[in-house]
Amino acid sequence: MSRAYFSTVVAAPVDAVWDVLGRFERIADFVGKLDHGELEGGGEPVIGSVRRLSIATGGVARERLVSMDALDRSYRYEFPAESIPFPVRAYLATIRVRPVTSADATFVEWYGDYDCDADVDREMREAFVGRYAAFTADLARHLGV
Repeated sequence: MSRAYFSTVVAAPVDAVWDVLGRFERIADFVGKLDHGELEGGGEPVIGSVRRLSIATGGVARERLVSMDALDRSYRYEFPAESIPFPVRAYLATIRVRPVTSADATFVEWYGDYDCDADVDREMREAFVGRYAAFTADLARHLGV
């Protein structure tokens, strides 16, 4: 297994960041590359829920919620095996937010553990880290910071 890791500080209080980032079903509300997102079957997200994301450049991505811990301000999701949009055999992402108490800001971690062939490992790491960086920059803009 390999890991693609990205972290940053968002200049907004942790509760404000978690109110947006912690809504598994609403990621398309702030990610610029997504046109639309919804839970398959509707309702509120529960473990096993799949979000269907319409990508602005065309195509669809599906991600299944694996765990959610609102108290810890974290969740994990995976690509369902039948719809992995990258040349990886497995992918499990984790999003966590923590308060930066000295600055009333938020430390955001976004990382993915994945399995792929050695010849595409570097390309996949760069692709995932690039997405995490872009998505957290979109989040900061959405929050007005």
